[in-house]
Amino acid sequence: MFSRPKARHSQNAYVTNDLDRALSIWRNDYGVPEFYVFENDTPGLVSSPEYRMKIALANVGGLEIELIEPLPGLAPMHAEVLPQDGSFAMCFHHAALRVDGELADFEEYMASLDPAVHPVVWSGGLGDLMRYTYTDERATLGHYLEHVWFDAGMYEQMASAIPVYPAR
Repeated sequence: MFSRPKARHSQNAYVTNDLDRALSIWRNDYGVPEFYVFENDTPGLVSSPEYRMKIALANVGGLEIELIEPLPGLAPMHAEVLPQDGSFAMCFHHAALRVDGELADFEEYMASLDPAVHPVVWSGGLGDLMRYTYTDERATLGHYLEHVWFDAGMYEQMASAIPVYPAR
C-alpha cells in the first residue's frame, strides 16, 4: 500500500486529550514552535456529523505532523485509544498516504484496495476539492491508514497555511 503509484506517505497523526499540552511538548521537546490550529467545522464537509475535533498541523522535515483532540463524545474512532480516566495522553493514530493527481486517480487508487484486507471505517470529503478514507490496519500495522486526495489548488492553499520546519 505504501508503494502504490501516485501515493506517498505524507503525514503521521497523533490523538490527544489535551491539544495545548501536546503542542507544548512538540514545541519544547521536539523544536516545533508553531502549528496551524483549527476545528474541522468546514462548511460542506461531508462526513459523519459526530466527528468533530481540534486539529493542529506542521510540516517537519517534509512530513506533516497532525495532532488531533477529539471533542468530547464526538470522534469515537479517534478517541478510542485515549485513557478514560482523563489522564493526559498523546498516542500515534494513523499514517496518511496522499494520492497525487486528479480525483479519478484517487478513485482508481481506492478501487484497487481489497476491502477484506483493508476495511474502510470512515470516509468523506469536501465537494470535488478533497476526499479521505480511513482503513483499519491495526491487525497488521497497529494503526489506521488515511488515504487522502486534494485538488491541486486546495492543497496549495492549505499547505501555505501550515508552518514548515526547518523554515524555508
